Amino acid sequence: MTILDKLAAHAEARVAAAREITSLDEIKERALALPEGGFEFERALGREGLSFICECKKASPSKGIISADFPYLDIAREYQAAGADCISVLTEPKWFLGSERYLKEIAAEVSIPCLRKDFTVHEYMIYEAKLLGASAVLLICSILSADRLARYLAVCEELGLSALVEAHNADEIRTAVSAGARVIGVNNRDLSDFSVDHDNSRRLRELVPQGTLFVSESGIRSREDTARLEQIGADAVLVGEALVRADSIRAKLCELRGEPS
Repeated sequence: MTILDKLAAHAEARVAAAREITSLDEIKERALALPEGGFEFERALGREGLSFICECKKASPSKGIISADFPYLDIAREYQAAGADCISVLTEPKWFLGSERYLKEIAAEVSIPCLRKDFTVHEYMIYEAKLLGASAVLLICSILSADRLARYLAVCEELGLSALVEAHNADEIRTAVSAGARVIGVNNRDLSDFSVDHDNSRRLRELVPQGTLFVSESGIRSREDTARLEQIGADAVLVGEALVRADSIRAKLCELRGEPS
């Protein structure tokens, strides 16, 4: 099994355990009882210029521990103060050491949209995201059939949540487009072997139709990287490790934007 297979299988087990405590019908009813969202995540990415989705991430399978202390609320506050457009919060607990609590507390603390970064394998996790305060969820084409992707997009639509639909290759881009994705992310990291190919976004950008928001994810560390992505017409970038490890989040974000700190 690849690490992605293991992540998906563990997510299935997490959902099964959660459903023993709260049924799908109950969590769906609770989520639908909340005010419908206004797709704030995609509205934030649609503003003029390159938008920044800044990630709260304690660890990853490829890098191990990134932030040992992980003052996640301080990091989130710094992101907002530095001008981040959105915040991505890892909730996967085993390999990324994430937590649903991190998302709930961050979403309550900041006023910018939050993405639930997890391996969504069941609609249950979308209803959970709504209850945790997320404005968006991640849907990964390589672990979802075309039918499930379309069904999960419909659940997001009903809740007023945005979906960042992640693709790694041309076939997955076509699947995302056919399913009606309004936000498509290209992951420059291959989760089967952790290799990073910065040209992946460039190669796949032309397959994403005009009017669909395009996000480049992973391996973005420098102004050179973000300038190259601006040139290909990226609407947003998702940056995690480079910001979490930075001595100053504000200075690093200014650098990535090409602005004086």
